[in-house]
Amino acid sequence: MQHPGAEYLQGVWVQERLPIQEELLQYTLHELKFTCDSIYAVMHTTAKVRNIADSCYNNGQWTEYAKGVYVVRGDSLLVDGQYTRANWRQKTSGCYRSGQYLPRFKIVQHTADSLILENRYDQRPILLRKTATITCMPKKRWE
Repeated sequence: MQHPGAEYLQGVWVQERLPIQEELLQYTLHELKFTCDSIYAVMHTTAKVRNIADSCYNNGQWTEYAKGVYVVRGDSLLVDGQYTRANWRQKTSGCYRSGQYLPRFKIVQHTADSLILENRYDQRPILLRKTATITCMPKKRWE
């Protein structure tokens, strides 16, 4: 069975910019979609320095995708997922990351239309704005 997830997270959340992004050599902006207990992540990366293969560098702009399930425990948002292709099918090879998508976020603050997460691994705040609301309709996983 699909679980309802955290009601206040249901929807589409977009990170439009970082406060100091012009000063960073590489940064990622997130789009997160929460629907029931599922999460879909789109990560737009900009890199000013070529630190990956030339064939993947794409003039320093690329997008990665991941999907999974999440749980909120206290002030933590725990995700268990996989990197995917743009069609949300599992990605096992190719440019950028593949395999498990296991971010751990601290929920710093949330309101009806804003969400601030902090990545447990790099402590950079992720300031998100809600752009759409989704109503969870739990269903059986095999439907």
